[in-house]
Amino acid sequence: MSIHLDPHHHAAVGATKGESAAGQSAAVSATGRPAAQTDPSSFAASQVPASAQPGRPLSISARLGRLQFHNSGKFRVLQLSDIQDGPKVSADTIKLIAAACDAARPDLVVLTGDQIAGYHSAYRATYRKRRWNDALDSIIGMGRQAVNFLGDAFQGFPQMPQPSQSTVRQQESLDERAQEATDPQDVRRLEYERDLARTRDMVRQSIQQFMQPIVDRGIPFVVTYGNHDFQCGLDNAEFDAMFRELPGCLNAEATVAEPLRPLHVPGSGLPDQVVYTAEPGTLALPVSDVRHTRTVFGIVLLDSGDYAREGGYGTPSTTGMEFLRLAPQAMGGAKSIVFQHIPLPQFYNLLRVVPPTAAYAVQGYRTYDSQTYLLDESVTQPGSFLGEGISCPDTDCGEFDVMKQTNGYFALFAGHDHRNGFVGEYDGMMLGATPTCGFGAYGPAPSMRAARLFEFDIRHPYNPRTQLLQFGDLVGKPSSHKAYTYAMSHVPTNAGDTWNLLRKPKVFGGVVAAVAGLLATTLFGGGRKRR
Repeated sequence: MSIHLDPHHHAAVGATKGESAAGQSAAVSATGRPAAQTDPSSFAASQVPASAQPGRPLSISARLGRLQFHNSGKFRVLQLSDIQDGPKVSADTIKLIAAACDAARPDLVVLTGDQIAGYHSAYRATYRKRRWNDALDSIIGMGRQAVNFLGDAFQGFPQMPQPSQSTVRQQESLDERAQEATDPQDVRRLEYERDLARTRDMVRQSIQQFMQPIVDRGIPFVVTYGNHDFQCGLDNAEFDAMFRELPGCLNAEATVAEPLRPLHVPGSGLPDQVVYTAEPGTLALPVSDVRHTRTVFGIVLLDSGDYAREGGYGTPSTTGMEFLRLAPQAMGGAKSIVFQHIPLPQFYNLLRVVPPTAAYAVQGYRTYDSQTYLLDESVTQPGSFLGEGISCPDTDCGEFDVMKQTNGYFALFAGHDHRNGFVGEYDGMMLGATPTCGFGAYGPAPSMRAARLFEFDIRHPYNPRTQLLQFGDLVGKPSSHKAYTYAMSHVPTNAGDTWNLLRKPKVFGGVVAAVAGLLATTLFGGGRKRR
């Protein structure tokens, strides 16, 4: 089946407890001791490929028309984080998504942000480093694109998809209007609209590629956003609209004025499913019992923001925070699990401070960069691993406190830190990090890139079992020979990032980024960037 995006279409095997660190025979946890291994056959041994039953949704909930527990008393969610690729999505990313769906047979897929590498050189005509305009940001942002450009050159430029006929016609029309315009501002605006049409087309084709395995298998899905999606020039509302073009999407159109008004998304294939939504990427879904008499638990997606003007990463909007306070009211007393992109400062409570010379020690990020850490084994599950500092906001916005005060939540899982995969408990709340499932950006070894499976049991729904489904276990060796080095695929976004991630003095890191940016203005013509 091939996905055809229609703008008018609105869109049981037991898990082992803990994390899978399989895929490397001598895997070592961030604590310095051998990581706990799990047998991937515990998920995959009795799986029947989706292709064996053509036309029948792989998701049991999709067959029933709503998110609900099965007669077995189980409900499954598959989390995909940080696909983070350009217009041509890595074949290995798509293989992992397909294999994870077949192994997990989830009721719902949750995508937790940075689906799009908005900084990719293909989007340079519409690229924006921040949602606000800043001259230094522009220079350093162009530095990021320069390094990406050089990385593409070293590894062979990826083939860009051809624009659709409708996009070609739209661009031709805008070109004609620009030629006829006499006001320079009108000319620039029309040129930018032409570039934006091309970006929109490339993003749509990218979404089509990585969503293909999910749509083919008839699995419902929901999406939130990260700090790189918007950098291509589109906003989250546009992304939401593109995902709704696909069958199975449960992202209802946002209703800020009435966030607790129950909505239905018939095009999702789940006509009986209720959705509550406040803004693009911020929504809540109740999961019912077998007889649909009560809500057993809720699934809340929260747009965690992107960047802070003061530096570092951002926090949820005022609308998002208010929705977090109100969502428990819609769940009839049941608690919810939260999925978002950026982790909370409270994640550092799952770590312990160690000397910088300790084996596998990781330096903290920004506010926490004066110390080095390992996972605290006393509060984290076996097999967890820590590959980089937790990149949380500099300040605590109070999100964790809201979750505790409302007594409406039992867990929060994030992505963002591509090389972290751990689960632990702090102050009665389950907290977890999911590594990247993508092969277009930095991350752990290829064999350890993963999707995260959750299995909820109706007898104790607030204590789900979770496991990483890793590429090495499900697929094997990657088909690409791309260099998976951190420096090649990720450029620090500011001097603070450089200090933490490269362990260089902040001044030196800032100079390097600025020099790269100045070179980039020559390579890419920085004057063409518009916001």
